[in-house]
Amino acid sequence: MTSQGPWRRAWRRFRANRLGYRSLLVFAVLFVLSLGAELISNDKPLVVHYQGHWYFPVVETLPETTFGGDFPTPTDYLDPFVHEQLAKPGNFALFPINHYHHSTINYFATASDPAPPSAQNWLGTDDRGRDVLARAIYGFRLSVLFALAVTIVCALLGVIYGALQGFFAGWTDLYMERFVEIWGSMPELYMLIIFSALFAPSVGLLVTLISAFSWLGIAAYVRAEFLKNRTLDYVRAARALGQRNRVIIFRHILPNALTPVITLIPFEMAAAIGALTSLDFLGLGVPPGTPSLGELLQQAKGNLDAWWLATVGVGVLVVMLVLLILVGDALRDALDPRKEIAEEKP
Repeated sequence: MTSQGPWRRAWRRFRANRLGYRSLLVFAVLFVLSLGAELISNDKPLVVHYQGHWYFPVVETLPETTFGGDFPTPTDYLDPFVHEQLAKPGNFALFPINHYHHSTINYFATASDPAPPSAQNWLGTDDRGRDVLARAIYGFRLSVLFALAVTIVCALLGVIYGALQGFFAGWTDLYMERFVEIWGSMPELYMLIIFSALFAPSVGLLVTLISAFSWLGIAAYVRAEFLKNRTLDYVRAARALGQRNRVIIFRHILPNALTPVITLIPFEMAAAIGALTSLDFLGLGVPPGTPSLGELLQQAKGNLDAWWLATVGVGVLVVMLVLLILVGDALRDALDPRKEIAEEKP
């Protein structure tokens, strides 16, 4: 038998799955880069040196008079006048790679909106003149953060509910299972549409609504693991030693029941991203103006000749979901107990 721990052996099997491991690396790199979206895609310079003074517009709002303008309004760094001021000898401005924020409207574009990809807007603009690349970057970040929030809430609810249901069994399990059956029979999409239409749209509301229906799968797996482990010898020994139910649940059984939860995390994230995109596409998701892939696809539906809208929206969505599914498949194989048993055999 190998001397490595089960989690270390699982990690070794996961790394051996090159497709899943590389998908995790790519997804992690994209997510980390999106966290610094303001440093990658923004209509404000990161650093400005003007007439002997240093400014950091990305974190401070400067009036136009700072750079020789006539009005005390916030500086529009896409204005040709401001560009000329910053380009004078002795001045310096460091812009992000993409010169547009997700809310920036390019008033100085030469083509009508939605405009096709150009040297100014690499992936074109939407029907309101906003940069599609910036919308995609910020929309990617919003989708992943939303999926992580939903997954964390679902994991907590599912683990707690499934643990109590499986540990106490008997009548407790019977009544709790009836509630799960009733709650699971609710038309999820219709309920999401109804509540989204009744209340003011917000990301927090969407996290609450989607989490309320998405924890059932995790609870079912955790319940099954607890029903199996509660009758094993180590649990009986803990009971014989007089340990409390709380200690038995969280210290003894739960660590052995987390395998299905970890396996389901990428699939839960993919489902949350799909739900958010669907609601945004229907106009019932995040507040108007918030960068989202569903809103980008909705614009593509209304502008069929603007092929870049559908291409970018579908492309970003497909990349996210494919990477998550590949990671989930690799995790499922790495945590497969049959492979664990096979490795323990001499």
